Amino acid sequence: MTQLAAQTALVTGANRGLGREFVHQLLERGVDRVYAGARNPQAIVVTDPRVVPLQLDVTDPESVARAVEVAGDVGVVVNNAGISVAAGVLDGNTAELRRELEVNFFGPLAITSAFADDVAARCGVVVNVVSVLSWLALGGSYSVSKAALWSATDSMRLELGPRGVQVVGVYMGYVDTDMTAGIDAPKTAPAEVVHQVLDGIEAGALEVMADDLTRAVRGGLQQPVDERYAAFLPGAV
Repeated sequence: MTQLAAQTALVTGANRGLGREFVHQLLERGVDRVYAGARNPQAIVVTDPRVVPLQLDVTDPESVARAVEVAGDVGVVVNNAGISVAAGVLDGNTAELRRELEVNFFGPLAITSAFADDVAARCGVVVNVVSVLSWLALGGSYSVSKAALWSATDSMRLELGPRGVQVVGVYMGYVDTDMTAGIDAPKTAPAEVVHQVLDGIEAGALEVMADDLTRAVRGGLQQPVDERYAAFLPGAV
């Protein structure tokens, strides 16, 4: 488990939605500083001196490298930045699929890799904002990108866990943000999602399911592992 008080945090995609709520609630939990990352840092509304707007494009290696130079004291990383382009996977529009993967999948990998040593030095936490669509594909490229991030989150945990880093995957259905503004369906408030995530961090959770739908879908995946494959699992005797 990771205690958030007195930590320094980095939140990507911090200019709106869940990212902005992460910044707000991290401050309430007593962090010393939050680097609020966004491609356009002028979009960050600063109302607390502990918030440091940070120009950060998770798809640009030079931007990521500059962020590490500025924010080398980070112990908490929240990989929140994401996009939805609603591309099909077989319509030949691979450019849009690649763009989505760059932000939703390769972006968290780049950020986590760049800050891994800093977070490990503080026995900190990496939070990946994923989705129930990792497991419940509705068609389109978004599910593909989030399924990839789910798998990557589990792999990150195997690599960073032995270094004392807590890696938390966050899974939820529709959240009431700009991204879902045109969708007529039940939505969870960003504040509720983030509150559950921060409680989970401090309780030592490795996964946070933010709504009933997600918990039900995740529960359906909890099947016993066939004994033929058990020997390949970490820690198997």
